[in-house]
Amino acid sequence: MAEFKGKVVIVTGGALGIGGVTAEEFANRGALVVVADIDRDAGEVIEGRIRAEGNDAVFVEADVSVSRQCQIVVERAVGEFGGLDILFNNVGIQPPTSYLNVENTPEETWDRIVGVNLKSHFLMAKFAIPEMRKRGGGVVINNASVQGLQSQRLVPAYAASKGGVLSLTRQMALDYAAENIRVLAICPGTIDTDMVRTVASLEGGDIEETLDRYGASHPIGRIGTGQDISNLVMFLASDAASFMTGSHVIVDGGYMALGAWAGGAGSFQD
Repeated sequence: MAEFKGKVVIVTGGALGIGGVTAEEFANRGALVVVADIDRDAGEVIEGRIRAEGNDAVFVEADVSVSRQCQIVVERAVGEFGGLDILFNNVGIQPPTSYLNVENTPEETWDRIVGVNLKSHFLMAKFAIPEMRKRGGGVVINNASVQGLQSQRLVPAYAASKGGVLSLTRQMALDYAAENIRVLAICPGTIDTDMVRTVASLEGGDIEETLDRYGASHPIGRIGTGQDISNLVMFLASDAASFMTGSHVIVDGGYMALGAWAGGAGSFQD
């Protein structure tokens, strides 16, 4: 498969989890990939792995909640590969210490979560879109969450950031549709990532058993994988989705179809 041959792609939060899998998948399909991440060690590993497979990638260490660092990421993509076609705004955080109500959420925690999860999407698009325009169009895919549509208790900053991503996606899609720049969002459910494993570890006990329990509450019988998300991103970024913009796609194993998913729909398979 080489449907992205010659396309230049930026993946934020691209060193691990969903971002890492997606960066590798883009590269395997012919893309020239820029991995932006704050984790230098993990970023260098994935850059080396992609190159070892005979594909092209460059790692840029960056905190994409900071304007100048976003600008540098885009400049690096253009400098290394000559332009930019696809932006996957994937980065997101939900620190274990952030499970608090509004009264108890420190302002700095709110600012950090919203800065990484929402502001970074705005900043990366701000600097990426002018480069896409030079290429005659492009695609921006924003990683939101099912928590942008429904929510659970004690995650005010995370829920607000993900709801904001969905609204920003719709808005940008309207502004740039006439320039052949499509803007879409994905809403993953529970995916086997370091972030989810950290949450699982807070419950105590065996993490694998906890993840199995999470999976048993889904109609499809398991939690998702990074590859599940990557498969969707590949479709949305491709010409096969050329009539799609301004919308979001849920990929959650059927959890939201149950209704009050965050309230513990574990009785589905009982």
